[in-house]
Amino acid sequence: MTVQQIQALGPALSKYLDEFADCFVSPDTRYHLKEYVKGQLSDVPRKNVQRIARLMDVPPRTLQEFLSLSDWDDQRLRDTVQHIVVRDHNEDQAIGIVDESGYPKKGKKTACVQRQYCGAVGKKDNCVMGVHLCYASFDGKFRAMLDSDLFLPEHGWTAERRKEANIPDAVVYRPKHEIALEQIRRAVANGMYLGWVTADEWYAEKPSFVAGLEATGRRFVLEIPKNLLGWLYEPKNPDARRGEVQDLVRWSRPMLSQEWTEYHIKDTDAGPMVWEVRAAPFWTKRDGKVVGPYWLLAARDRLSQDTIKYFLSNASAGVPIEILLHVAFSRWSVERTLEDEKDELGLDHFAVRKYPSVLRHLRITQVSHLFLAHQTQRLAGKKHGGDDLPGPQGGQRPAGCAASERGRPEAATGQGGPKHPRGSENQRRRTGIAYQDGSEGAKGQGDLPRQVALLHPASAGIALWD
Repeated sequence: MTVQQIQALGPALSKYLDEFADCFVSPDTRYHLKEYVKGQLSDVPRKNVQRIARLMDVPPRTLQEFLSLSDWDDQRLRDTVQHIVVRDHNEDQAIGIVDESGYPKKGKKTACVQRQYCGAVGKKDNCVMGVHLCYASFDGKFRAMLDSDLFLPEHGWTAERRKEANIPDAVVYRPKHEIALEQIRRAVANGMYLGWVTADEWYAEKPSFVAGLEATGRRFVLEIPKNLLGWLYEPKNPDARRGEVQDLVRWSRPMLSQEWTEYHIKDTDAGPMVWEVRAAPFWTKRDGKVVGPYWLLAARDRLSQDTIKYFLSNASAGVPIEILLHVAFSRWSVERTLEDEKDELGLDHFAVRKYPSVLRHLRITQVSHLFLAHQTQRLAGKKHGGDDLPGPQGGQRPAGCAASERGRPEAATGQGGPKHPRGSENQRRRTGIAYQDGSEGAKGQGDLPRQVALLHPASAGIALWD
């Protein structure tokens, strides 16, 4: 945004930032938040402390001290973001999306920097890694970053390096999936419903992450690695031979007895995204015990049939495949949110090195993004569409791959949909799902999956369920 556009939004921005007043001890420190947020909203190409300070006509050292030494509560700042989302956007089918993002940095001085895989450059590189929890409304029209934490690598951070980077003693190595679980628990404790959680296979392959989601009562659809072991029948012995999901989908009777069913996932700039799906009940082994049943979904790109994704869900009886696919393919929301935070707000432009400064930068960026998300929603209401953040010149960027769920609202709760193996045996038989032992439910009008089912019916108004 230009300075003039920021000034035009001044009253709205001031009212919004007033909600964070109790995070600060002094009015001066609170005013620095406004300066920093205005700098992030601006069209300055590199939004580091020095350039924001120059734009706001304040000494760079003032903003450096604001990030590193000033007395204010960045955890309360993060919690306030969540409370605002709960108040204004909470819904019982909202999707929580876990992801990580790397920020390339040179040298060894920046807190938590390490040579590791960095998605931003597509290879191992020197970078700082953040773990993020994103909120997305079920219809995909609203998204916001709920939480951001720094990942401290397990090795290499000696006491001397920790002291130099001002890493608190309480901050110790934790695997990324444990950080993500803590973020989910924290959001739920702050009133966030999160009817669904999704994450990529790096998180899903961690048994403690899956167990942790179940302990919170969250329903999930997780992408799983193709070599995850399990059964398509409930074994009596946990030591029974298991198969990799890629082989189960390719060779097992429950899968082979099904046709690949087409589902329209969403519309993109390149045209409709259509995937072919097979689904079956699935059991796996955890801590020496058989756990399940879950849904195992195999989704094959219709245009590139060698591209197959595998998903695991604990959805209960009655949740349609359409809904599970909608959640599974909703990870674009966190990718787009991170892209917005980087491109529009300078998430990866930080030039500070100390741990408190980097963490505070991440969390202030959440504040700035939520304001933009609100303004985007306001503009979309005026223009009757569009879900993308205003660009740095104040214009709307072309609509991305957001999809509109126009099905019946009861869909996500399972009303009118097929039955899951967690239901009764009679319910199982009515689904028409084949089992690995060769048994098969009676096929009928309500069979799962439904042929050529539409996840996102377009303006024609086609209903998902008869």
